[in-house]
Amino acid sequence: MSLAKAEKILEANDLVIKFGLRGQTLTAIRGASLDVFEGETLAIVGESGSGKSVLTKSFIGMLDRNGWVDSGSIIFEGRDLAAFRDEKQWLAIRGKKISMVFQDPMTSLNPLKTVGAQIAEVYALHRGYGPKEAAAAAVEILGRVGIPDAGKRHKQYPHEFSGGMRQRVVIAIAMACAPRILICDEPTTALDVTIQAQILDLIRSLQAEFGFTTIYITHDLGVVANVADRVAVMYAGKIVECGTAEEVYYDPRHPYTWALLSSLPQLGIKGKPLFSIKGTPPSLFKEIEGDAFAPRNPYALKLDFVREPPRFQVSPTHWAATWLLDPRAPKVEPPEIIGQLRDCGKSEAACADLGGGRAGR
Repeated sequence: MSLAKAEKILEANDLVIKFGLRGQTLTAIRGASLDVFEGETLAIVGESGSGKSVLTKSFIGMLDRNGWVDSGSIIFEGRDLAAFRDEKQWLAIRGKKISMVFQDPMTSLNPLKTVGAQIAEVYALHRGYGPKEAAAAAVEILGRVGIPDAGKRHKQYPHEFSGGMRQRVVIAIAMACAPRILICDEPTTALDVTIQAQILDLIRSLQAEFGFTTIYITHDLGVVANVADRVAVMYAGKIVECGTAEEVYYDPRHPYTWALLSSLPQLGIKGKPLFSIKGTPPSLFKEIEGDAFAPRNPYALKLDFVREPPRFQVSPTHWAATWLLDPRAPKVEPPEIIGQLRDCGKSEAACADLGGGRAGR
């Protein structure tokens, strides 16, 4: 989709989220800023523990009890969600305006209730439907998400459904109130490859039908390439690069993005070890000086260990927070694999050497 005329639907500004753990304070989100546009598909990628899920859970008030928004704002429909303090405020947003699909459908569903009853609860809570009306709506939405014979199957329990069918039920629950934003937190991780493709196609078709905005949280860059309009790369509680999918895949500028793309298994060369990022992410219990990725970054400058880099604009839709983009920085060539990806973006023929690993759609 074109972002030129798209309206901003949600805006997170300098968000800081902290957790109290065993007498210590962990800063999970360290001044993250993110714009989300109407009707787009945005993917947030990064290693486990980078803050992807925490960031998006703050959009629906689902932080753990020991977590809180310490500063910053989340602007949605003219209100600052970061200022919400009670459940009554969140009930007007969660499920009704912003919904979430979690990665494990079995733990998202109540094993003691039929799937139809669980969907009907949403209609009763948010739309005020009576029992018969809610049950009929549950059957209809089950059919919309591809559950065959929904009139009978809505009376069954989650354990009577396969993993893929359970995920369809979870999507039905999330879609029951036709939300403006659907957050998908690793929605295909627990599913086999064939079912993964079906679930992604389902979400894509529902988005085309209802026009909602989708936010994917994933570490699977292959999934991202197939679904995303834009990609935000997250590391140690901050977004370090953001741009269209084509910009981030074919013209990445942050060394962490280079490392993530270099780690793609389909870009590996037979007989050579797969690339892996050396070192470990920093402890978020401590204050981080400079660029959080600097200790793991072979391209780090001395300044990276002292001062945190600001955003540098690469194009109207693409920015990265790295000192390598400062006009005074020495010119550094990205890894060879990134050059191959750039060629891949320009030419289908160039992709043949990558074993079919093109990150395009």
